[in-house]
Amino acid sequence: MRFPLTRYLPHDTKVDFVRAAPIAAVLSALALIGSVVSFTMLGLNLGVDFAGGSSMQVNTPGRAAPVDDLRKALAEIGAHDVLVQSFGERGDAATVRFKDIEGVESNQAVKFVEQKLGQRFPGMRFQGGETISPTVSGELFLNGLKALGIALLLMLAYIWFRFQLQFGLGAVAAVFHDLILTMGLLSVMQIEFSMSSIAALLTVIGYSMNEKVITFDRLRENLRKYKTTPLRDVINLSENERLSRTLITGTTAILSLAGALVWGGPVLFPLVFTMVFGVMIGTYSSIYVALPIILLWGAKRGGDDETPIDLTKGTSVQRQAAVRRG
Repeated sequence: MRFPLTRYLPHDTKVDFVRAAPIAAVLSALALIGSVVSFTMLGLNLGVDFAGGSSMQVNTPGRAAPVDDLRKALAEIGAHDVLVQSFGERGDAATVRFKDIEGVESNQAVKFVEQKLGQRFPGMRFQGGETISPTVSGELFLNGLKALGIALLLMLAYIWFRFQLQFGLGAVAAVFHDLILTMGLLSVMQIEFSMSSIAALLTVIGYSMNEKVITFDRLRENLRKYKTTPLRDVINLSENERLSRTLITGTTAILSLAGALVWGGPVLFPLVFTMVFGVMIGTYSSIYVALPIILLWGAKRGGDDETPIDLTKGTSVQRQAAVRRG
């Protein structure tokens, strides 16, 4: 018995996904070019983690740290890219990070902020003030990129081992597509890029690669069944068979992130926004980046001991019976 809400999802669909592949290829190429242009013209809005800045800790004994008021106060004194996060069992402490302050030297920024916040919030205590060097931040940025690169190489090796080489190359090309477009959107919208963004991109890689594995599993299974059927027809059949699962998985993931996206505040927004966009683009690239590469390259149909089924021959009733037997 199906869950009541799933009855509204499409079943036994006949969508010709391959037919739209050339149009999708043009759109993807234009989006990739736009992302590269954005990197060149605008760059990424690097946060304190990567661009350098100042960090300090504040304490408000006996009461919760006024996180929102701290953000407003820092914005009023000219601090850029402010990040305020409370911690502790009672929430009476907070970490304050900012990139720079207009008209204030970087080595004097912490003292300047302590003075201004001390006047604004009597009784507030300050400790752990430090300046984050741009050199250290640059090394952190490179390490983050290395982490992304290593993740991609490991994914390629896994897909190659489990499926075929062209499957692995298709998956990695699709994940590169997802990363470039995601970072391009962050560049266009000038959303702060920090260590949490690296974590979000790694999550995007994981989700996107999981979609590819599920896509390839169904395709490989059908390639073994329908050995005489054209590859494009097998791809369409495979995608139609898993369409309802794709809709359920993608919708569930986005709904689980929607609350944090709307009500999570400025601290969580870059992280959650990146993940939401990554879920959508990862689903798209599974169909219109990874599979077209396999279609162009070709794929092995499995061992000779399996009985081939040709969907292009026989009456419609015979074809449906063949599908049910397979």
